[in-house]
Amino acid sequence: MSELNLKAVNLSLTASTSDVIYDALRDAIIRGEMAEGETIRQESVARLFSVSRIPVREALKRLEAQGLVTSVRYKGVVVASMSPSEIEEIFEFRGLVESKLIEYAVESMTPESLELAKGYCEAFAAETDPAKWGDLNRLFHSALYRDSGRPYYLEIVQGANDRVERYVRAQLDLTEGMARAKRDHDAILDACFKRDARKAVTLTAAHIHNAGQALIRFLRERSEG
Repeated sequence: MSELNLKAVNLSLTASTSDVIYDALRDAIIRGEMAEGETIRQESVARLFSVSRIPVREALKRLEAQGLVTSVRYKGVVVASMSPSEIEEIFEFRGLVESKLIEYAVESMTPESLELAKGYCEAFAAETDPAKWGDLNRLFHSALYRDSGRPYYLEIVQGANDRVERYVRAQLDLTEGMARAKRDHDAILDACFKRDARKAVTLTAAHIHNAGQALIRFLRERSEG
């Protein structure tokens, strides 16, 4: 593995060493700081955090269960890659579940949640650093869904987002995806302020579908080029 780009912390101050390592690896993967197919050498990670390989193995098992890494014969654990068809399926799934989440949330959405979502929407639109777009996008949607009363749905959506986040970041950065995302966010937020659940559902489903299709086109054009 190339030089590790992880944030090491003082593990003596934490409750779970494997949790800290898991969070650091997960963050590096979804941010695209670790490339597809890159080998994650347990001894290098253990040395970085000054621990044995046991918590590293535990962290890698969790990442593998989430589809972020995979075990490859003769190479060990590597950062997982995804085909366009797999990505397309995840966006299809997201469209179904997130549409329900916003439907459940709109009628119960508190003024605090609406203002939180508005703040993230404005921050996303104003941000010029592509490295921050992904986080702000997820925070915006999470604020809209927080009053849905569906913690399991939220957990599953987070896992799905983790798997495609690195691709979405590239698509927003290298295509015109940001302009569309800004318009979509404004329209969805407006529907939520108006308590128009039906419109919010329609807009959310279209937003995710269009983003997924744009990403697939981007990936296919990149592979052909």
